Amino acid sequence: YLQKRQKIHDGPPARYQLQMKRVNLDKESDEEFKLRKFTLGECDPRYVNRTILLVGETGSGKSTLINALVNFVMGVEFEDKVWFEVISDEKERHLCESQTTAVSVYEIFGFEGKTVPYSLTIIDTPGYGDTKGLEHDNMITEKLKDLFCHPEGVDTVSAVGLVVKATENKLDERMAYVFNSITSLFGKDMEQKIVVMMTHSDGGKPKNALKALEEAKILCARDSKNEPVYFQFNNRQKETIEDDSDEKEAQNAFKISNKGMKKFTKFLETSKPQSLKTTVKVIKERIRLTACVQNLKERVKDVEKKQEVIRKNREELARCEEEMEKNKDFKVNIEETYKEKVKRSWWNKKAVTCNICEENCHRSCTWAMSPSWCEVMRDEKCTSCSGKCPRDWTLHFSGVAVGSGGETVRLV
Repeated sequence: YLQKRQKIHDGPPARYQLQMKRVNLDKESDEEFKLRKFTLGECDPRYVNRTILLVGETGSGKSTLINALVNFVMGVEFEDKVWFEVISDEKERHLCESQTTAVSVYEIFGFEGKTVPYSLTIIDTPGYGDTKGLEHDNMITEKLKDLFCHPEGVDTVSAVGLVVKATENKLDERMAYVFNSITSLFGKDMEQKIVVMMTHSDGGKPKNALKALEEAKILCARDSKNEPVYFQFNNRQKETIEDDSDEKEAQNAFKISNKGMKKFTKFLETSKPQSLKTTVKVIKERIRLTACVQNLKERVKDVEKKQEVIRKNREELARCEEEMEKNKDFKVNIEETYKEKVKRSWWNKKAVTCNICEENCHRSCTWAMSPSWCEVMRDEKCTSCSGKCPRDWTLHFSGVAVGSGGETVRLV
């Protein structure tokens, strides 16, 4: 399967895109998918597997880290003057936006015994904290739930890697929220499996980044000095070598990453896989509560809008009161509010709505092909809409969301 490769750059190092078997686990088209799996090689049941979930901010160097993990497992050395990629920057730049919001799984088989005694599965989450906002971040959590529940997905995790630049001075509030949201999905016994992956490292101790993690109170494994357990990696392995100076710098960068890889894969070897059953329950309940809160916010806005319309109508009636007494046939313009179905954002088109209450029960439902599967349904009823209506498909509709259509005027 290494023969199935496509050259990206002559180098040195010569860069190749590995051709992997791809499956869209959510059965969506290549334009609509949010959950995909890539497989290199064939699974050998004689060997154990280790799975790592990587979480990081957009631009943290997560893609390069994944490529570095794959190269290390394959046994690539600096002297080989070659670099393999499962994620190509050139390719990713031309992908449609829907793919950049997808959760991707990379299964690496066939290299057991070269540098590690196990096969490797990497779960790559899209970059958090980008311009799409909190709804996009919540969508990623839902896709993780789908992955953990899927028969061809992932049911255990050996480690969670929080990807942070070694040069980071401070984690902004949103990134701290994301890290804490992800780590809180796992039980207390998972805490010692949550580690920090320091990218763009020069090999020195990342004091500022460690301080930033401390200030943000990020939950993770601790060493004997009560410092976050971290591993360092350099992100320059694929840079083209043009002269002796480049050669020396490239070799140093490779050594830094290789040292970090040896330590991390050794840690991974001793980290027993943990079942995700409890995690799935936590995610489902979080999704349900988030949907209920969103529904309440929308209902409050609807009430406020109706109150404003009532106020305007009262003012209009008061203004016309004298004329109404003189003219029995007098008519006045009365405002009314209404709702209508609206299309979702391009990367999240599905929603579960109640036809009776005319409300969004779950705006960002990844199971919207059948309302009965939605997380807000419990004991045959909806826990979100104001009427707590039965989950029957004739009452609850999966598709476009309910939006505030606005106001209309009629004569009375």
